[in-house]
Amino acid sequence: MLSFKNTRTLLCLALALAGAAAQAAVPIEHWTLPSGAKIYLASTDALPIVDVQIDFDAGSRRDPPARSGLAGVTAGMVEKGIRANGSDPAMDQNALGEAWADLGANFDASAGADRMSFSLRTLSEPTLLHKAVQLAAREIGEPAFPEDVWQRERERINASIRESNTKPATLAARTFSQDVFGDHPYGQDTTEATLARIDTAAMRQRYEQLILPCRAKLSIVGAVTRVQAETIANTLLSRLPSPAGGCAALPPVPDVVPLTAPKDERLPFDSAQAHVWIGQPGYPRSDPDHFALTLGNYILGGGGFVSRLTEQVREKRGLAYSVYSSFSPGLHAGSFRIGFQTRPDQAAEAVKVSREVLASFVAEGPTEAELKAAKDNLIGGFPLLLDSNRKLLGNVSNIAWNDLPLDYLETWTARMNAVTAADVKAAFARKLQPARMVTVVVGGKP
Repeated sequence: MLSFKNTRTLLCLALALAGAAAQAAVPIEHWTLPSGAKIYLASTDALPIVDVQIDFDAGSRRDPPARSGLAGVTAGMVEKGIRANGSDPAMDQNALGEAWADLGANFDASAGADRMSFSLRTLSEPTLLHKAVQLAAREIGEPAFPEDVWQRERERINASIRESNTKPATLAARTFSQDVFGDHPYGQDTTEATLARIDTAAMRQRYEQLILPCRAKLSIVGAVTRVQAETIANTLLSRLPSPAGGCAALPPVPDVVPLTAPKDERLPFDSAQAHVWIGQPGYPRSDPDHFALTLGNYILGGGGFVSRLTEQVREKRGLAYSVYSSFSPGLHAGSFRIGFQTRPDQAAEAVKVSREVLASFVAEGPTEAELKAAKDNLIGGFPLLLDSNRKLLGNVSNIAWNDLPLDYLETWTARMNAVTAADVKAAFARKLQPARMVTVVVGGKP
């Protein structure tokens, strides 16, 4: 049996090797278990590590507005202890931490806007792998949601919210999100008031409704065979309830409503820098324009010092130290935004220049030289997105969650190369309306 010291030594060696070896695109296998759970496997024996991510449609988009934040705190409480079950004893947070340390493995639960995720990283040595999967199964299937821990956690989160509310960046982000998304769940904000309405009973109810084997998507990367992967998946989900009639369809979440008019918010704040966000709803990840929009955004404001926004806002005029643009696609249309900080007295000019750069790009598209440079950079950096088990897992889970083709990684370079300047121009014209955007400026005197 491996000792704790030997386990840690092996894990550190494996991680060092991971940083040194770039992986080619690994073929992905996909199948569905009798429970309804979907498995996506990228089997590679480059390292003696197994990484697993399990995703459920249980992100904050399914939070009741009055209990905004429920998904995030529920995920956080999963790691605070597990209840007793038969001969298996209860374990509090400290006992769980010690158990994971003894195995030299890591387990994490988190929630974003769309999904709740559980991740496991362990060595593939059979004894360690078996124990890590068994412990993860208990943590996924038997969370205790201890009331006393939640009371303490709620106070900690409230303190963090109060502290965050003293910062202009928080006000800018909240205002922008609410203006862009309106009543859509993407625009909901966790507050002290919504946290006060959340109790452990609400967490348990939400968990029992949404965290079911038939709703799971499992991404597995590492030194395991298909047979081993199926065993891992079945074990990880074995302590969750399985409805006799299968999973009923979840209620649909409405799409993000496009903006019909511009909105300009100037909010005074006693700060040295004004925080500026300009944007609108963007596009869902399933949109076929994704590759054209990714390339175009690199040219507009995602490419750092080589982007048009940096050239015009920073280099030519010195209006901001840094400026960027980004899309954040999800199951629904996430946001497009331009963001920067500047002196309050320069904010109006910086906004004007940024809008002009954006409008010009949407109207004219990129030059051939800009497009070639963007392709060279993004395609040249693509192997770095696959140079570790963990990065490969992120890509596989992205394919699983968004129902992308299984050969997505293998065809990525060809699809990027196929994008033309006309494709970028047309995609930006379809997605962005510079005359109907939200502009939020936080900073300066009333």
